[in-house]
Amino acid sequence: MDLTGTVVLSLLAVGMAYTTAVLIRWAASARTASYAGAILFLFAMMAAMFAGALIYYLSPSPVSLAEGFWFAAILMSAFVFPLIYVLTREVRLRAAHGAPLPDAPFRPSGYVLGTIGLVLVNEFLMGWVFSLAAGLTIPLTHGAVPFLESVIVSPWFIFTMGGEMLLSAHFLRSRIRPEIRIVLLFQGLLMILSPPALASGAWIALTVYGGSVVMIALVIYLLEFVARHPEFPREFATYTLLLASIYAFMMVGLYLWVAYGWLPLFALVLIFEMVLFFDALLGLDRFGVGPRWAWADSPRWTFGLLGTVFVTEVFMGALLDLQVTGGAWLTTVPALPLVGSPGAVISSLLANGFWWLAAVTASAWFLVMMGIEMGALVYFKIQETRHRELRLRLWILVGVFASTTVLIPGFWATVPGAPALATLPFLGWTMGIGSGGALAASVILAVLATYLLVAGLCFLFGRRALCSVLCGMAPLMYQGTLMDGMKSFNRSSAVGHKYLGSRFSAAFSITGTVALAAVLSVTVLSYLNSIGRLHLMIAGADPTVFLYNLNFGVLWYILFVTVPFLGTYNCVTLGWCHWGMVGQAVSNRRVGLFRLKVRDREVCRACTTLDCARACPIGLVDMPGHFRTRGEFRSSKCCGVGDCIESCPYDNIYIHDVRHWIRARLGLPAPRPSTPIGRGKELPMVRPQSSTRTAPVPK
Repeated sequence: MDLTGTVVLSLLAVGMAYTTAVLIRWAASARTASYAGAILFLFAMMAAMFAGALIYYLSPSPVSLAEGFWFAAILMSAFVFPLIYVLTREVRLRAAHGAPLPDAPFRPSGYVLGTIGLVLVNEFLMGWVFSLAAGLTIPLTHGAVPFLESVIVSPWFIFTMGGEMLLSAHFLRSRIRPEIRIVLLFQGLLMILSPPALASGAWIALTVYGGSVVMIALVIYLLEFVARHPEFPREFATYTLLLASIYAFMMVGLYLWVAYGWLPLFALVLIFEMVLFFDALLGLDRFGVGPRWAWADSPRWTFGLLGTVFVTEVFMGALLDLQVTGGAWLTTVPALPLVGSPGAVISSLLANGFWWLAAVTASAWFLVMMGIEMGALVYFKIQETRHRELRLRLWILVGVFASTTVLIPGFWATVPGAPALATLPFLGWTMGIGSGGALAASVILAVLATYLLVAGLCFLFGRRALCSVLCGMAPLMYQGTLMDGMKSFNRSSAVGHKYLGSRFSAAFSITGTVALAAVLSVTVLSYLNSIGRLHLMIAGADPTVFLYNLNFGVLWYILFVTVPFLGTYNCVTLGWCHWGMVGQAVSNRRVGLFRLKVRDREVCRACTTLDCARACPIGLVDMPGHFRTRGEFRSSKCCGVGDCIESCPYDNIYIHDVRHWIRARLGLPAPRPSTPIGRGKELPMVRPQSSTRTAPVPK
């Protein structure tokens, strides 16, 4: 088709998008059956018009033009009779009963389904007709699936539908709650940014990157909204979970298309997204009514949200890897052939899935995307944090993640003349073992130096040096606003409740022993492999490499999305992380300089809020008792997150580490609180002078 024809079709598509959006606005405002019937009649008229045009374009000729005209005219005439019936029936009822115009919207399920169905039929027919008019190939004889996907992913379908979504949301903006309006805006943008819409490498690259940016923004908005609203209408919760599920499948479909050229899943998901979108517009009133619903009381819903968001991130990360490398990334993922007995095929399939997931979660682009989303939640946490020391630590952990988890592992090899990463302490062995490759003799010193460095920092500053700063994933993912709001699952979940307090349960001891034994075992096996004494591989990889990918490429994310059932910071509370066990060993009650202290025990004895215990993401519920009796709290579980300090209504808690130890040895006065004790609140059961004074720090 020439440029003039393309411009004409584009103008017609814009006109149809505008007309459909106006009809959607009217449909959402229907109050009577006659009004609703008129809307359905107009949609049916549009469908008849496109059906007549389709007859002509399937076989262009004067005869087919006449046939199409008469077919459309017959359909339009047939649609008049149901409308007349509805109108006359309503007139008779009103004449008989004198009923006033109803205040509630007309929303029977048949009307909603009919409206959405006619919108989809119109869009499908228009996409088909415009594609034929533009000279695009529609494979009618290759089966239903190729035919349907070629119409649905055509630019005339996708761009027109995206325009209708944005325009209809704009026309109804005065009736849409702010959170729904923003989500609908994201949906319209993501519809337009569909890579299969145009067969152009530049368009695919633009939409993969642009769509990823929009998707990241949507995820940040949804997670932050949930964090800021402990309660909201159940309808919005349902809509959010359905939308997250749709986008998870959409990313799977896009990945399958880019990697293997398989498009049906993506095309099917587009239809479901459109149905969800227009169903929301036709039922806007339901989002602001009904009882308030607390997501913290629904672990299944929260798990569904975390799980679908994670699936979206994984496949979006894989999609970015494919786009950046031009498909070469897929060849780097270990893949066993799916041949042999059924058991062998299943085993190979599981191994391939394991290595694919581990490869994606270790890729730079997945970590960049994860860092932006989780880092944004940490930034929001920084904005609400009062204590300067806690804000500084949050900024440091963001910088540590960006440098040691993303930039250095992902781009170190591109630095000219840079030494092998595996030979560098900590940078090449971030999790202590496995991340730098096999444990050869040439890297043993780097591994030992890594453990010594971490142990030294934990001795001086407590376990927080590792679990709240240096560990790449836990600080960033567990200290943002959303995960901070999930601390209640430590008490409400069946598993998390068993690990409350600073005492180590039998289950914790077993888990920790298994974690350490696994590390020691694979260390020996890996070293024997490196010197030629053994040739033992696990799933085709060195034992340390396999354990590293199992722990931090797969298991870590499984435990993260199951926080509603296990509690927050479960890498610490369950004791499965060998890396954290190093910090635990040098920050227990007898070793290390870190502890939590209070400035005045009397304040804690009189306090009845127990805010410090409720705020602890580890679930150290015995903390207040130690403050009251000893004036300090020491536990090798404590990660020094500082939420107890921030939540104390009297600013009575502070962190004691090597800095305070040095001050005490030098005879310097104890640091004063960042805000006066009590912040204007009074404890009548405490003597007046204790509510304002600052007690000396015990040596």
